[in-house]
Amino acid sequence: MAITNTDFQNIALAISAYSDEAYTNAKKLNSTGIVAADQRIDMTGESFVGQFRWYKPLSATVNVASLSSATDGTYTSISTDVANFVKTVRTFGAEQVNMQEVVSRQDGLAKIARDFAEVRAQDEHDALLSVIKGVALSEVELGDLATAGNGGVTEYDTDTDAAATGFFVDINDAGLFGAAATGAGDERRLFDSSAIGAARGERLFKAIGAAFKDYEPDFMYIVTSPEVLAEMRAANLVDEERIQDGNLEFQTIFGGKFRLILTRADQMISGFTAGDLNARSVKCSFVLKPGVIGSAAAPVPMPVEVDRNAASYTGGGSTNVWYRWGYAMHPMGYDWAGATNAFATNATLGAAASYTRKMDSLNLGILPIFHA
Repeated sequence: MAITNTDFQNIALAISAYSDEAYTNAKKLNSTGIVAADQRIDMTGESFVGQFRWYKPLSATVNVASLSSATDGTYTSISTDVANFVKTVRTFGAEQVNMQEVVSRQDGLAKIARDFAEVRAQDEHDALLSVIKGVALSEVELGDLATAGNGGVTEYDTDTDAAATGFFVDINDAGLFGAAATGAGDERRLFDSSAIGAARGERLFKAIGAAFKDYEPDFMYIVTSPEVLAEMRAANLVDEERIQDGNLEFQTIFGGKFRLILTRADQMISGFTAGDLNARSVKCSFVLKPGVIGSAAAPVPMPVEVDRNAASYTGGGSTNVWYRWGYAMHPMGYDWAGATNAFATNATLGAAASYTRKMDSLNLGILPIFHA
């Protein structure tokens, strides 16, 4: 059968009716309240790293006045401390073969431009998750349970500022939750399915109380997986009302105490020394204080640059576009101990050796909870 002009028009319409497939990446963490702009992070320094400073708590000397002694009173000194942070600059580019538009009738660079915000958001999410997992890995390695260390928080009176003691909770370790788990029969998940009602969340509250002690914040975020959320729903722990935080709406548990950040992104750390965690603890959920990650944007020259090559593709020509952006994401309470001669990659952001503690553990805001 012959194809009429009308048929050609219909074919042309069908070909030109491009649409965008929805992104289905893991839900992002960087647009939530765990990230906050920190004015102390100054990105204008002439180095790959920068510093910010703060006052240390006073070690006050309180004198008792005397009417008989003329001895001078003892002064209280004020001390400060500094921590390093690292910068990173990311780039994203694409090439368009100019003459392809004759066939496709589509501008490929327009697609790249439309999706740039999604690409940048995904990159910042990946970097943020690397930072959180890097801190968790550094704390597990600090605990050094495999050799002579104390492991993590195992009791309410665990001193996490003591040597070789990590700021993390392993629910399957011996101590607060019972004997060390040895197999599938006695392994412990974050929520106890054998308990009834709110008692299913006892392990979570024990972990929070033992770690933060009497400095527990008013509310916290839990970065959790669909699997753990299903456990919460099955136990009827998820609150009916949701919390509005800026443009975001959060599901909560226990009367808004914990705001749930749902993501299927893998939270479990890797590369730790065998024996530092119980073998039955193969998953991790993070409890995070609000604003625990300080962030700042780096001024980047030529954030968008276009280059044309008229001779390429045998004279058909090509157009290249590059996007550039920079930022810092720094976990509060820690010092950057990684490379100082290059921009940070996600691998270095996620390395245990990149972080050392700089503040008292009760000031820390990233609590990894390892569970079955």
